[in-house]
Amino acid sequence: MDIVIEFAKLILPAAAVLYAMYLTVKSFLDKEMGEKMANIKTQNQSVITPIRLQAYERLCLFLERIMPNNLVLRLNDNAYSYKEFQQVLVTGVREEFNHNLSQQVYISDNAWNLIRNAKEDVIMTINRAADGMPKEAKSTDLARKIFEIQMEKDNDPVNHALTVLKQEVRLNF
Repeated sequence: MDIVIEFAKLILPAAAVLYAMYLTVKSFLDKEMGEKMANIKTQNQSVITPIRLQAYERLCLFLERIMPNNLVLRLNDNAYSYKEFQQVLVTGVREEFNHNLSQQVYISDNAWNLIRNAKEDVIMTINRAADGMPKEAKSTDLARKIFEIQMEKDNDPVNHALTVLKQEVRLNF
């Protein structure tokens, strides 16, 4: 029995010292890991911030390019029939959108939804303008009708999305 007590007298203090060392080392390693993670986050931020700003710039450019007045002026060719011009406009909007799809990773879900809605609204405006056209109509007739529909709108989804993007940039940077 005395051997057990003597053994316990030796083991218990050693175990207490060992446990204290474990806590000290664990605390030190946790602190080091936290500092390294903060350092990595700072480095990532310095890389991601310019990319995010570029995404906002590209999406603002996308919205500017699909505004009906800019779109029509950029893609108009008097040789087109209204139907050909309709296809050129819709294809132009979709290609612009597809070219910028990956930018959604860098912006808020709300802003991305507004951009998608703006794209769909522009396509719907083009298609709505083309619906009532006579067969002999030219691209200029379709352009005029698109402008008329655009002027009748109380709220413009493209301008709204552009405003929200600008606000996000101001808040985040």
